[in-house]
Amino acid sequence: MPPDAQASHLIIRLLPITVERERERGMRMEGVDMEAKERSKVVIRCAKAALLLSAIKSFPNRSLNCEEYNRFEEDEMLRRKIGELKIALVRERLKTKRIKLCGLMEVVLQIALVLSLSTFFLTLA
Repeated sequence: MPPDAQASHLIIRLLPITVERERERGMRMEGVDMEAKERSKVVIRCAKAALLLSAIKSFPNRSLNCEEYNRFEEDEMLRRKIGELKIALVRERLKTKRIKLCGLMEVVLQIALVLSLSTFFLTLA
């Protein structure tokens, strides 16, 4: 929750308590003008309405922030996945290079064996 929404939520929760205290105080005090009571009630209602309006006004911004956060999370997940795939690609390339090198070494060893055998048989003949 944004700080404004938290504050408005807290004020809305505390307003009934303060209204009850004002009523108790008004009952205790004798000779309190009824107009002053009505004015305080109107002020409280206006404050509640203003807080509700500000909460409603800030609501779409929160949903946009959530969408942006979700989009950021998706982008971050895609970046991680791309990084993992790049690492896997490099590993596969190294594997294929190693296989090619082993194949080349096998061919070189076979040629060396053929040459050594041919020289051996030529010396015997």
